[in-house]
Amino acid sequence: MTNWFHIAPAQRPLSGVFVSALFVLALCCLLSLLLGAGALSPQTSLQTLLGNGSADAEFTVFHLRLTRTLVGLFVGLTLGIAGALMQSVARNPLAEPGLLGVSAGSSFAVALTLVLGASTATLTVGVAQFGALLGCLCVLSVARMQGQQNDPIRLVLAGAALSSLLFAITSLILLFDQRAADEIRFWVTGSVAGRDINTLTSVLPSMMIALLCILYVAKPLASLALGERVAIGLGHKPKRIRAVVIVAVALLVGGATAIAGPVAFIGLVVPFAARALVGPDIRRTLWLCLPLGPIVVIAADVVSRLVAQPAEMPLGVLTAIIGAPVLLLIVRSRRMPTL
Repeated sequence: MTNWFHIAPAQRPLSGVFVSALFVLALCCLLSLLLGAGALSPQTSLQTLLGNGSADAEFTVFHLRLTRTLVGLFVGLTLGIAGALMQSVARNPLAEPGLLGVSAGSSFAVALTLVLGASTATLTVGVAQFGALLGCLCVLSVARMQGQQNDPIRLVLAGAALSSLLFAITSLILLFDQRAADEIRFWVTGSVAGRDINTLTSVLPSMMIALLCILYVAKPLASLALGERVAIGLGHKPKRIRAVVIVAVALLVGGATAIAGPVAFIGLVVPFAARALVGPDIRRTLWLCLPLGPIVVIAADVVSRLVAQPAEMPLGVLTAIIGAPVLLLIVRSRRMPTL
């Protein structure tokens, strides 16, 4: 029998890899419910899951940890899919919402709205999504500039410049408004802890729109990967495809940022791992991003609870520690991959 690892990624059965990823995801979710930085032991947490826990234990497991796990599922799924879409439409393996200013645009919109008088209680998800839309437009405009589209390093540098500019303006604005500065800490470090389940449900309608957009562009994106002329020859319209992708990415990244703050590198690591497992076809990549994104976020969140007990490390810090080596691996590869 041929070793599974010796099979080319594009020839591996998607169903087998997908089911394996779902099993790993279920294990990560279980660990997320059992482990934490508090005094509740894994044994007590397991007994609580089986219906034999105290009221305090039930509150910790079913209210705090379960909500945290659901938010992690959502954030990982949305950022993983958004990263795959951005990389496909830009034909660039380094296109990622956190690196290219999309998350920064979302955070800037949130900060500006807080300064203008809003609060975290009245802030709508649409504000973060609108900021992500503006950031995404800037990114893809740079990607289409002469000499930029086929140069991943220049695109990342341009995205880093955009992110730095937006974060600098955000910091400058918050210097003059202490109330907004206190409230923006909700977003700055990136975390799935202490989030409200009502905020998660408020994002679901826009996520349905994003899903429809993804279903619409999945097949055309696979054709676009072969070149614009091939896509046009097959009856697709590249400009329309990019416009739909922009909307989908804005909805996905804006929703994730509104809930968990700017969590970097998820949109880079997840598509990179998916392509390594099932090949570069965007349709196969998108399917595998569904479980891989939550796996990365939930696993990172579990580790963040344990490495600095009794405190917790911010999720955004840990994802940066995970993502930075992947970024260096891609950049230092002998032949920079293109999509």
